[in-house]
Amino acid sequence: MTAPEAVTLAVPQFLEAPITNIQFPTPELNQESDNAASGHSFDIVLTPIVPEPQVSRYERNVHVQDKDEPFEVKKGPLDCSEELAVVAGWEPLTHPEGASFFYHLSKRVFTDADVRNPETVVRIGKAVEKAYEEARNASISLDPSIELVLELMEKGNEECGYYFVDHEKRVIFWFQDHKSDLLMCNIRGVERKSHIRYALESQYWRHVELFPNKRSLPKDVVMKLKEIVMHAHAENITSETCLAPFAADEVASMLGLVDLLMNSDTDDSVHKEREHSVWIVARLMRLFCNAKFVNFCGQPGARLNVDQSLYRESITRPKRIFLRLMNVMLFGSPDAQSKALHRIWVDDTIVQPRWKNFIDRLTTEWNGYTIFSTVMLAVDISFLGVSFVQAQPSAIILTYLSTLCAMGSLLVSLILAGQVNDSRRGSAEAVASFMVGMSHSMLGLESLALMLSLPFALLIWGMTFFAAALSTLIFRTSGVVAISITSPVWASVFILVTWPVLAANDIHVSHLRSWIIEHVSITDSSAVATPSLV
Repeated sequence: MTAPEAVTLAVPQFLEAPITNIQFPTPELNQESDNAASGHSFDIVLTPIVPEPQVSRYERNVHVQDKDEPFEVKKGPLDCSEELAVVAGWEPLTHPEGASFFYHLSKRVFTDADVRNPETVVRIGKAVEKAYEEARNASISLDPSIELVLELMEKGNEECGYYFVDHEKRVIFWFQDHKSDLLMCNIRGVERKSHIRYALESQYWRHVELFPNKRSLPKDVVMKLKEIVMHAHAENITSETCLAPFAADEVASMLGLVDLLMNSDTDDSVHKEREHSVWIVARLMRLFCNAKFVNFCGQPGARLNVDQSLYRESITRPKRIFLRLMNVMLFGSPDAQSKALHRIWVDDTIVQPRWKNFIDRLTTEWNGYTIFSTVMLAVDISFLGVSFVQAQPSAIILTYLSTLCAMGSLLVSLILAGQVNDSRRGSAEAVASFMVGMSHSMLGLESLALMLSLPFALLIWGMTFFAAALSTLIFRTSGVVAISITSPVWASVFILVTWPVLAANDIHVSHLRSWIIEHVSITDSSAVATPSLV
């Protein structure tokens, strides 16, 4: 007979009788722990926390002794049972990533605190007792699958962070009302319970990700994850404004990973403890749930494409005269960079897949600009070495300007490439922090657009000054025949080069023609309407 399928990721309770209307046991402090830490008095203060980022496992930086001495292995087979033994009801567990933590089966409590320390185990025990007492006082029903997590805070010995976990609803909760900026993830305008639920579910999966041990992996969870990943994959293939927080190749890799989980999810293994598989599912589910929260999934103002801004103040405003002038002077590059930046920074949220593609494109462009700038420098220096150029001061000055612009393009390209490769390529947190800083500057994101435009614009100015120097030399030293031949070509090249610059700034010949016709017609109408004087 096949065992019933698990429906939650809760750590199972190994009881002899089936569970029917069982009240959660009242935690009691271990007498040995009290005696071990006698003389210590703790007045525990419980503070609501969220798993991400307030369970600071990755910031503990516990140092080991720097002793250059080999460990002596005792004779016979190695026995670690003493180190791995249960301490006052707390079982030591090891995370798939290597971190150690503790779990109390009867009280269903997880903690990263080292309860092998007598003083710590007393503090944690008092925190457990107070947490369940406060929950009962708040008339909160605690089902048998409810779990509690405790985190010792760094502010003082008396403060302890806590949160409860409901595996049936897949949310975290507290015994008191709680507002948390960390839970909101910088998302503004959250007004509905159905919306904040995605944030709580994302934190729930973060909890499972932090404590995946002693859990089985239900088939329905894996199937749900597969449906989400398949939808994200299809959206990546068919839409350029996909809301999935991953690139197409990353989603394809996830799909293959989920297929492996499905294939290994047989009837024989579904109820076994599989902490590595649980961690994989929890990590992916957390990221997708967080994306739903960020995009206001299920709300009247849901974001339906990645470019869509949900806030009224984010509507594009007319650009200042200074920015329009700089756009013309920099050959339309700031406008192009600004459009690209607003596609990857939407409502103070980074679109990670687009950012990676954007940085890769910029890096390729900067590498090209360094080559062109180097060539331009060589051309300028060679041009200055020509003997009859020395007799043309204006050509020399223009060549100097060309050299300076080419050198500026080369230096800016190298500086920007070095900064990007240093810290802003892969880390979403670093990218978001950088973008927030730039958006709060005087010109907002336009200042970043101007900065990214410099390598291209300086290189173009270097070529422009060199062209001017060459034109000065041609028209001042050549005869009538040479000038008559080169003048039409020079004019044609000038028009063709100016055309894309004007078009990038929405200046077209057709618009000029319409403007002339409109003003001429107004003038003619005014002349007809004015009575003649006799």
